[in-house]
Amino acid sequence: MIDLSKSGGIWILRLDRPEKANSLTLEMLERIAEVAQEGAAARALIITGTGKVFSAGADLEAAKSGLATSDVWEKVSGAIADLPCLTIAALNGTLAGGAFGMALACDIRIAVPHAKFFYPVMKLGYLPQPSDPTRMTNIIGPARAKMVLMAGQKLSAEDALVYGLIERICQPEELMQQAIEFTNDVCTATPEHVSAIKKMCD
Repeated sequence: MIDLSKSGGIWILRLDRPEKANSLTLEMLERIAEVAQEGAAARALIITGTGKVFSAGADLEAAKSGLATSDVWEKVSGAIADLPCLTIAALNGTLAGGAFGMALACDIRIAVPHAKFFYPVMKLGYLPQPSDPTRMTNIIGPARAKMVLMAGQKLSAEDALVYGLIERICQPEELMQQAIEFTNDVCTATPEHVSAIKKMCD
């Protein structure tokens, strides 16, 4: 359900559970965290999904058993955020709930035109994972973060682009090509150079 491919310093992590809208189980989240912790060896990590949804968030059955409030979400986003390489969320479709943490922790986010973005924690009675509101606020500002987290607004890809939540909208057939093109320069640089410039930007 989590596929990982490696080529020339580019690691591609793919959520591969399209029959369940790529909803995440504990085992999937632990595997993503494991990959991210190993990812210091990469020049770039691209996270994407199979099908028309990036991820619907927590698997419904697992959520009933406590996954929705588990600290594993924070472990995953923290591991991605701590990577010294370039990280790209290539959002092949809708991004919902706890899966937001992975995308917010990435350096660059691109999405297909049909993608929707929502994080219904207010409606569901959960708190977001601790780092998500801070990261979201840093990216789109406090009022817009509250629009998503408190007012329960569902953003279209166009809204997300205007907000600054994503950097580009790509047609589905061009999504991975664009993500890989973003890695061209880092793949010719040393890991130390990549890490140094990333630290300067952060």
